[in-house]
Amino acid sequence: MPRSAVLKSNRIGANRLPDGSWQFLLWAPHSRSVSIMLVENGRTIPMDPLQGGYHEAIVGDLSVGTRYFYRLEDGRELPDPASRFQPKGVHGPSQLVDTGAFRWTDHNWKGRKLEGSILYEVHIGTYTREGTFDGLIPQLARLVELGVTSIEIMPVAQFPGARNWGYDGVYEYAPQNSYGGPEGLQRLVDAIHAHGLAAILDVVYNHLGPEGNYLNAFAPYFTDRYRTPWGQALNFDGPGSNDVRRFFRENALYWFQDYHFDALRLDAVHGIFDFSAQHFLAELKGAADELSQKLGRPLHLIAESDLNDSRLLRDRAHGGYGLDAQWSDDFHHSVHTLLTNERRGYYEDFGGIQPLVSTLQDGWHYRGQYSPHRQRSHGNQPPEIAPSRFVVYNQNHDQVGNRAAGDRLSSLVPFEALKLAAGVTLLSPFTPLIFMGEEYGETAPFQYFTSHGDPALVEAVRRGRREEFAAFGWQEAVPDPQDEQTFLGSHLDHSLEEQEPHKTLLRFYQTLIRLRGELGVASASSHQVREVGDCQALLTYKTSARDLAVVMNFAEFPVSLNVPELDGNWASLLYSAEGSWSGLGDDSAPMSLPQRELRLGPYSFVVFANRASQEVQ
Repeated sequence: MPRSAVLKSNRIGANRLPDGSWQFLLWAPHSRSVSIMLVENGRTIPMDPLQGGYHEAIVGDLSVGTRYFYRLEDGRELPDPASRFQPKGVHGPSQLVDTGAFRWTDHNWKGRKLEGSILYEVHIGTYTREGTFDGLIPQLARLVELGVTSIEIMPVAQFPGARNWGYDGVYEYAPQNSYGGPEGLQRLVDAIHAHGLAAILDVVYNHLGPEGNYLNAFAPYFTDRYRTPWGQALNFDGPGSNDVRRFFRENALYWFQDYHFDALRLDAVHGIFDFSAQHFLAELKGAADELSQKLGRPLHLIAESDLNDSRLLRDRAHGGYGLDAQWSDDFHHSVHTLLTNERRGYYEDFGGIQPLVSTLQDGWHYRGQYSPHRQRSHGNQPPEIAPSRFVVYNQNHDQVGNRAAGDRLSSLVPFEALKLAAGVTLLSPFTPLIFMGEEYGETAPFQYFTSHGDPALVEAVRRGRREEFAAFGWQEAVPDPQDEQTFLGSHLDHSLEEQEPHKTLLRFYQTLIRLRGELGVASASSHQVREVGDCQALLTYKTSARDLAVVMNFAEFPVSLNVPELDGNWASLLYSAEGSWSGLGDDSAPMSLPQRELRLGPYSFVVFANRASQEVQ
């Protein structure tokens, strides 16, 4: 008969206990009996059945590095679903890791508030030639010099092969072996904190990759009630879902506790289907808040969502999930269509200045109106919340990598437009995100790449990518995701930072970030946005020290504007078209008073401050 046990005090997976022994805790209701099979000597250790389909074994004579499989009742030997490390990949044995043995040096780290943060998104495999956690550490100083505050790492949960975006991960607790495994990730986070930066991890709780995904052999992790665009939906609200929710809830807390991450970016939460009275995201937020109190530092949950649904951000007392922030694709789409004039696929819902104006005011554009692309109404009204809870970007891994050729904005628009994209993003009231290399105009594409071992899966991915781009009408040849050259061609070339015009663009980003902080944009008491022309917008702020104004021209030609709001004692702080920024204009101020006529060059913007005393060089 199964014996009862208080499971809440134990963590799933293989964990080292204070006395040096190891506790193996596995949820496997699909198998009446389970044993541990040690790879090194073939020793088999039976597990005790517990209530609720759990199995447990406490073993005292094992050491760190021991490799093992779980042997199920039907004879299959499979890796641990909560494996801490997969040294031989997704099909190989799991390995014992004592994540509590790492000697952290970040004891004085107290975390960072979301307000005032500037995020920097990194893919470990392509940011450096090494493509490892350790390889990123020497680059942190240059990111500090850039002025960002937080490093956001794309998913690192073990995926098939050595190259992948990370969204095909199948071992949620195991840092990728080809990146450097558990200790490599701990070293990286420790170094991130040593540089005064926050660490954010992208996690995927809406699906698992297809290759190496053995979870259904153990328990009802998946459901046929829903489907995601990426495969089977996870079972968050059906029979057995309590323990599925526990698996992912513990995973989030594991990254916070064992790896000292400050925030998690939750991938595509619109693919988390949960119709229970308390949504999994609200439950997860409650657990994170409780741990935050225990650790004495802020822990944030940032959602990516395609829904424009205010429930994500509304507090739990008022029927929301209480998440700390969410990505705003409407911001990206509004800026992208203005700069490129692309109107294919979901870009058909945007165009002109009005979508950007409404997004800058409220956080997203679609608030319940009809969407031509979706052929239905979309979104609801954003709540009255701090603008810092919207994360905005003019590029990210999706918006670049999900183009047919993976081409960056630097390959699509002129230099002046790159500076304008930087200005509207970094001087917005929201929390900006910079995609790696954007700050100096990286020219290498960021393409979709894989290294699957299943030939049928490889061909299915190739076919799927071709079909995906049909809706956009792109005629470019789609790079083969499985070809290693697709991966190698996506590596950044940091030497561009020392060449023009990249060097000037990098300096421009640094200046904008500094200006954002000095002017108190993130802490402004209020902001207003209005159209001042067909392709022009005025963004104004009230801060404790001064009033600010940013006037933007998204047209490819120069304009003259009448802006009554600028009547008074205003000083120009930065004009993107100045020659000092390799611009098309001269170094004179673009404003002629008292006529209040503002002259702006193509794809340019100007920043004004009332009673300003600072001049930006």
